[in-house]
Amino acid sequence: MFVVADDEHTLALFDLAGERPGRLHRLFDGELPDKPKARKAAKPDLEALAHLPPWPGCPYGALLAVGSGSRPQRQRAALLAFDEPGELQGAAREIDLSPLYAPLQARHEQLNIEGAFVTAGRFCLLQRGNQASPVNLLISHDWPAIQAWLDGTAPAPQPVSSTPLDLGDIDGVPLCFTDGAALPDGGWVFCAAAEATEDSYLDGPCRGSAVGVVAADGRLLGVWPLSLRCKAEGIAMTVANGALQLLLVTDPDDRDAPALLLSASLPDPRA
Repeated sequence: MFVVADDEHTLALFDLAGERPGRLHRLFDGELPDKPKARKAAKPDLEALAHLPPWPGCPYGALLAVGSGSRPQRQRAALLAFDEPGELQGAAREIDLSPLYAPLQARHEQLNIEGAFVTAGRFCLLQRGNQASPVNLLISHDWPAIQAWLDGTAPAPQPVSSTPLDLGDIDGVPLCFTDGAALPDGGWVFCAAAEATEDSYLDGPCRGSAVGVVAADGRLLGVWPLSLRCKAEGIAMTVANGALQLLLVTDPDDRDAPALLLSASLPDPRA
């Protein structure tokens, strides 16, 4: 399992079959400040980790760790290619996201990308809303055009669509995207948090989290609140025996508090 943190320069790798500590893989050079305010101002804010399918530039696929775009220093990504056995190959390649994010910022004053995945020939980004602007968006790009941009053979593409989704609320605080993952049929799953903040930069109290499923045709099939009050910020999924087997990672917004790994089984609403 691969986990990325918003205030680190490393990717963590965990073996779920054992209890050994995770291993770290560096994404960016340099060190971040220790003091919380300085660290928040300098961090790359990596909020999404996309598993990219194989293409000629990365014949065994890759991981793409994506910054939120909410500040200039948060408009970069790290690309890590896999080798044939499925291990990470070599050093990460830093990618400037500003050309990709420029048309999005022109439309959305508070850009805050929290999810990224590839499904049905589209590279999808999830724009997270907040209390002041509770608009969650699925922003889609043509996947072959993204491949060419990552390879350096074409400019960053324009989005092909931007679709709003209303996720509901918890205790009057709107649920807003925190991550997403592709389903095999072109649909996707997501997690969302009800965080009481009106700003894409500042954190706030979290009223709870939920998971949801969107069909391949774009219909929101359902949103299910978590029984544990936490801020779920990462999601991964497999399909087995008519159910979605979910793994969720939380973010306590405290470097002294460990994140939680949660598991849940959800009857497949597409059935």
